[in-house]
Amino acid sequence: MDLLERRSVIALALIYLFRMLGLFLIMPVISVAADGLTGADAALIGTAIGIYGLTQACLQIPMGMWSDKIGRKRVIVIGLLLFALGSLICANADDINTLIIGRAVQGAGAIASTLMALLSDVTREQNRTKAMASVGISIGASFMLSLVFGPWLFALVGLSGLFYLSLALSFVGIALILFAVPNSVQHTFRRDTTPSLTALGSVMKNARLRFLNISVLFVHASLTAIFVVVPGRLINEFDLALSQHSWFYLAIMGFAFVGMLPLVIIAEAKGKMKEVLIGVFILLGICSIGLQGASLFWLFAVLLWGYFIGFNAMEAVLPSLVSKLAPVGYRGTAMGVFSTHQFIGSFIGGVGGGWLLQHHANEGVFFVVGAIFLAWSLVCMVQPAPRQLTSLAFSLPNMTSAEVTELAEQLANVQGVEGMQIFEDEQTAYLKVDKKQLDKAALVQLAPQANV
Repeated sequence: MDLLERRSVIALALIYLFRMLGLFLIMPVISVAADGLTGADAALIGTAIGIYGLTQACLQIPMGMWSDKIGRKRVIVIGLLLFALGSLICANADDINTLIIGRAVQGAGAIASTLMALLSDVTREQNRTKAMASVGISIGASFMLSLVFGPWLFALVGLSGLFYLSLALSFVGIALILFAVPNSVQHTFRRDTTPSLTALGSVMKNARLRFLNISVLFVHASLTAIFVVVPGRLINEFDLALSQHSWFYLAIMGFAFVGMLPLVIIAEAKGKMKEVLIGVFILLGICSIGLQGASLFWLFAVLLWGYFIGFNAMEAVLPSLVSKLAPVGYRGTAMGVFSTHQFIGSFIGGVGGGWLLQHHANEGVFFVVGAIFLAWSLVCMVQPAPRQLTSLAFSLPNMTSAEVTELAEQLANVQGVEGMQIFEDEQTAYLKVDKKQLDKAALVQLAPQANV
């Protein structure tokens, strides 16, 4: 990457980091902290935890498409201002209903797809995968930092202070988007990062993608549901003060990261993706049900560690699978639908977890989550093993329609090219290739700009 690209990617990754920190910082404390609000009960607290997922799910793809019409930066600034407004409402909430409204407004700032589109605008084709990986790392880092620092910051500034911090982070994000990301790069519609209405139908009908979308919905629903229960249980059953939860989560997440690495290596490098998916769903199911009856602190910690090994592994392999299995040239739409299911899962997990806690106590939450994962592992067993395909994209500047047609015919005959789409309106070719079978020399001869 050149200097301008590095600056842009770092700025956008930081915006992602601050945006997600603002959402996640309250997750490890809100189920306990909101209990003192007027009208609060377990079901409404769960709704407050998950409601942002509903507005995110509803607005994620529309805001990405809106950015094609009015500009990326405008939509991102509007989204960050909505998030700031929601944070302000939450910081001044005296009752649970106001908190729910504030969280919904926070979620209305659904800018993830727009940020990815802007990332595409400010990076060259050959650097886009590295840029997206940098943003992915920032999202994972935001979740881990939230678990570690959320309880500690809550002890210092309280729940209102956390929301005021989210407000401040929103304005830091606005400053970054206005002053750190350049304006000189021309806006370009790219189907690998931007959702497309024309592709939505084929993506929604794709059975393999549907399985992955439902899988991530269950994974995020389980996370939100579990955090409706875990903080209170650590306090009430294991006498672990909320201010000490940071150290507990730091140890759990650190060891879970180490534990998930072999699973990701086996799935990606060894080509055992299906086997890993089945094993991880079973692991999530067993650990979730085990948490129900874990009366010893060390056993509870080990089972939660096992759960986060599975969760982290899914967070790594599911997006990778979506990228591989997305229809050729429509990865942006596939990832948009995938993200929407993530947020729907967060909403269902918050509302469902709160309802189960209120009507069936802790045991109901853990048992339902575990039973769903074990049942889903059976569904996973009958799924076809995913092929190890890779997406490639490269530009076709200044080519006539006749030249594009000729190139398409030649590319189709290259060994290892499994699928292809060429879009003349954006002068870009998209390929699905089997790298183990790919004739790289032939591909590079036809398209020197292809980064293989």
